Amino acid sequence: MPNSIKRRGLMLVLSSPSGAGKSTLARMLLTDKEKLELALSISVTTRSRRPSEIEGVHYHFIQTREFERLRDSDALIEWAEVHGNFYGTPREAAENALADGQDMLFDIDWQGALQLQEKMKGDVVSIFILPPSMAALKERLHRRAEDAEDVINMRLDNARNEIERWRSYDYVIVNEDLDRAYQQVQSIVTAERLRRDRCPGLFDFVSSLLDEKLD
Repeated sequence: MPNSIKRRGLMLVLSSPSGAGKSTLARMLLTDKEKLELALSISVTTRSRRPSEIEGVHYHFIQTREFERLRDSDALIEWAEVHGNFYGTPREAAENALADGQDMLFDIDWQGALQLQEKMKGDVVSIFILPPSMAALKERLHRRAEDAEDVINMRLDNARNEIERWRSYDYVIVNEDLDRAYQQVQSIVTAERLRRDRCPGLFDFVSSLLDEKLD
């Protein structure tokens, strides 16, 4: 589609149980700037920062009182409590990006995904990432080596409840092979960008085609 045709941005939502690969896939999507040009929606969270995380790049780390202020003033487009911590997406930045035609990537859980689907249904493309097995999920959590054993056990317990939500997503990908899963996500993004209802500029483009005079 010609770049001159105005297109509204989309919200690409990736969700999965912890350890199934959504954050890895999100990093790959963001690195592929030449093809995809996705921008990460930076969430706010009350969770403590992990050693591998950077403030303002992975999350905005804030105190619970500040989070409650944002939530109660309707400044968050979605929010959720996960593993005892709060996460949310600032409204203004997301809405401005969509209006400018920028596609936003949301690395969020099923609670946040449902809120986005309810509030901005036409803008959301949701993908749920499944592990190939529960044993593989447990192995990945241990290999990540970022959580204590009791936290890993809690994440595994919560994973079954999270997996139950797969039916509410537009697409489901089993992440058995990371490269193949990534190619599948890419294909979804490409197809969704071509949807007629995401391209208001098509009206003017088609009108110009019909009005074009041929010699």
